[in-house]
Amino acid sequence: MKTMRQNTLCNRPVRPSLSQLAAILLSVTLAAAEPHSATPPAHSLPQPGRKFVFPRDHGSHPGFDIEWWYVTGHLLSPTQTPFGFQATFFRRSLDLPDSGRSTALPAFGNSQLYLAHMALVDIKTGDFLYQERLNRDGWDAGSATNTLDVHNGNWSLRIVPPQDGPGAGERFLLRGTVGADQSFALTLQPQKAMVVFGTNGVSRKAADPTAASHYLTYSRLAVSGNLTRQGATQTVSGQAWMDHEFSSSQLGAGQVGWDWLCLQFFEGRELMAYRLRRSDGSTDPFSTVAWIDTDCRVRQTGPDQFRWTVLEHWISPKTRTKYPALIRLDAVNPDNGRTNCFLIQPLVADQELAARVGGVSYWEGACRVLDEHKKEIGRAYLELTGYGESLKGKF
Repeated sequence: MKTMRQNTLCNRPVRPSLSQLAAILLSVTLAAAEPHSATPPAHSLPQPGRKFVFPRDHGSHPGFDIEWWYVTGHLLSPTQTPFGFQATFFRRSLDLPDSGRSTALPAFGNSQLYLAHMALVDIKTGDFLYQERLNRDGWDAGSATNTLDVHNGNWSLRIVPPQDGPGAGERFLLRGTVGADQSFALTLQPQKAMVVFGTNGVSRKAADPTAASHYLTYSRLAVSGNLTRQGATQTVSGQAWMDHEFSSSQLGAGQVGWDWLCLQFFEGRELMAYRLRRSDGSTDPFSTVAWIDTDCRVRQTGPDQFRWTVLEHWISPKTRTKYPALIRLDAVNPDNGRTNCFLIQPLVADQELAARVGGVSYWEGACRVLDEHKKEIGRAYLELTGYGESLKGKF
């Protein structure tokens, strides 16, 4: 099936009712109107030279306005059935923790809003299933500040103790469901060291210096675990990409959205492309392509070193939004100065997450990567935002 199934959690709808949404808005309004003696401090901004300390910096940074933990990957079953998956945990500040505006009911907070998305695509059948959740911080959603431990209902992403043995490192456990009939429990084991994108620890997104983030990534993780579909459980394995980004502004003046690509070459390198789109459709000067070597060295280039060309489009039957459907990326290889051509081809056309509770529809999907000779050389996940409506003012 290629349409969204009913959101469920414990056999009840997850989508907030109008009364629940009204309660959220009312609580935010009341908090904003609550008298206080001092002007609340501004949200934090990324600072050059920040020293990241782990596991603390895997956790939440409530002083920043926006934060997300993002996992995408490709899986294979024992019968070689391919799947793609996405798990995203968003945190958005409703208030600052030290502003003096706190709720009298800690189990139902008013300082953070948590949005989460889960998606699963069966490449063989073309079925794309996804689900959204929206909760305030408290009993049903939250994130630790001293380690990686974020949850929204029974969805969670947590760090787990390393396995014994020489060279043992971090591992992460991802648990998710999509509707009542799909669930997965996946262990993520980094195969390469974490990389930090940007300059001196800061990833700039626009000329406005406040439009920046701290952008931390595991570009290649081994995945193993179980996938349950309609009552049948099977083991799966594969590879994933994991982002953790926190900021207080992601877009600058004139920008309406972004095209983001994480590409894992079969030969061991990775590539991340972040194309920020302006209102006239042009590529913003702060767009970038980052090459990650097998030894985790990162080399980033600007838009003068790559060209992003849309060759085909796809129109969503749900939102009528027109998205790129086949993309050609020409990028200068820093190893030899030559321009490499990559074709980014979705494995399933309809991988749109049409928003019901989050307010932003976007396309996020599993892709194959071909070279100029049409040889398959890697796997990718592609995100396309701001095509139905501008994201200005939302990020």
